[in-house]
Amino acid sequence: MSNYNVRQIALDVLIAIEQNQAYSNLTLNHQIKHHKLSNLDAGLLTEIVYGTVQRKLTIDYYLSPFLKKPKKMQTWVIVLLRLSAYQMIYLDRIPSHAIIHEAVEIAKKRGHRGISSMVNAVLRNLQREGLASTEEIDHKLDRLATETSHPKWLVKRWSDQFGFDKAKAICEANLQPPKQTIRVNTKYYKRDEVLLRLKEQGIEAEKSDLLAEAAEVKKGNAANTQAFKDGLFTVQDESSMLVAHALDPQDGDHILDSCAAPGGKTTHIAQMIQNGKVTALDIHNHKALLIEGQAERLRLENVDAKVCDARKAGSLFERESFNRILVDAPCSGFGVIRRKPDIKYTKTEEDVMKLQQIQIEILSAVAPLLKKDGVLVYSTCTIDREENEDVVQAFLEAHEDFELHPQFKDRMPAKVAGKIENGTLQILPSDFGTDGFYIACFRKKV
Repeated sequence: MSNYNVRQIALDVLIAIEQNQAYSNLTLNHQIKHHKLSNLDAGLLTEIVYGTVQRKLTIDYYLSPFLKKPKKMQTWVIVLLRLSAYQMIYLDRIPSHAIIHEAVEIAKKRGHRGISSMVNAVLRNLQREGLASTEEIDHKLDRLATETSHPKWLVKRWSDQFGFDKAKAICEANLQPPKQTIRVNTKYYKRDEVLLRLKEQGIEAEKSDLLAEAAEVKKGNAANTQAFKDGLFTVQDESSMLVAHALDPQDGDHILDSCAAPGGKTTHIAQMIQNGKVTALDIHNHKALLIEGQAERLRLENVDAKVCDARKAGSLFERESFNRILVDAPCSGFGVIRRKPDIKYTKTEEDVMKLQQIQIEILSAVAPLLKKDGVLVYSTCTIDREENEDVVQAFLEAHEDFELHPQFKDRMPAKVAGKIENGTLQILPSDFGTDGFYIACFRKKV
């Protein structure tokens, strides 16, 4: 497939994200499969789509001096200018004149001569006159928001919660490409064995220095290998892997994973115990099937997936049925913006408030199902304190029979143990190059 056609597909994906708030990762994967793109073309498409979404506000700032009436322009024209500008500014493999030519050809095909002439003029002016300096933006929060392409309300929120310097580090980390890490299926395989098998299949990977069961892929896509199909490992971020260590499952335990899809944490817990059972809940049937599929691929027979809203788990199970419970709650996802850059434009402060209520409801619903002296872990893939520390505080105030677990730090890997404060762990995207993640570990008093 020609680069010209790849850019046409990129335009379609970006329009779907812009107009329909389609999920970038799902839409992109669908188009790659639909057009049967080669690895090379899929790589270019992914780079253009993710890069344009990640840098959208910055690109708009650079384009703005050359646009007379941007609010009156059709969405597809704005998107075409953005993806073309992204390539001109941030990619150096293709000459600007070739990018401009392709943009003009796409504009001719989708619009009329006037639009193609305008696209040509805007991009040539950008090439000739260069980029406007962000130093002209007076307020430091406005400047940071523009330079790192984050909504100002989100930058201000993080600055208020963490301080300006940490907020800046978070925003900059969110612009870095996400790394692929794998979790070895330690029930059947050793890490060195899996790395060797991957090497034989053309994948370069190195041992993680964070977790003994993890490895970082340096070249290739491990999910496309026979080793993946054969259940030697699953793809999971290291921050997400920490959750199972926080839960500390023991042989013979009956464990509830209350918000389990797609099953990464469920299967991690299941592979850590020889005996015992993991009951995994999800509100949607098709997601429960995903969990079952994961467990089957990894040959884990101690997983039982059920369709149930975690807030109604009390209707399925007796009180004090479980030794350990995991609530990996629905959240804003502000810790995984690197992987899903569209999140930062679609979420609002109102969404955070609504999510906090759901998170508290789930915790309150499953708390009675835990045995005395049992472990309850609350985790999110967000870094927002309203969804993390505030939820923990609200839960403790309403449940005097729970406390933050005094041994939480002892069971965690040394590299992250030092970041645990008062029984909770907040990992920022800028800390280890992993996803942002929050983990709180509770103990039910005897």
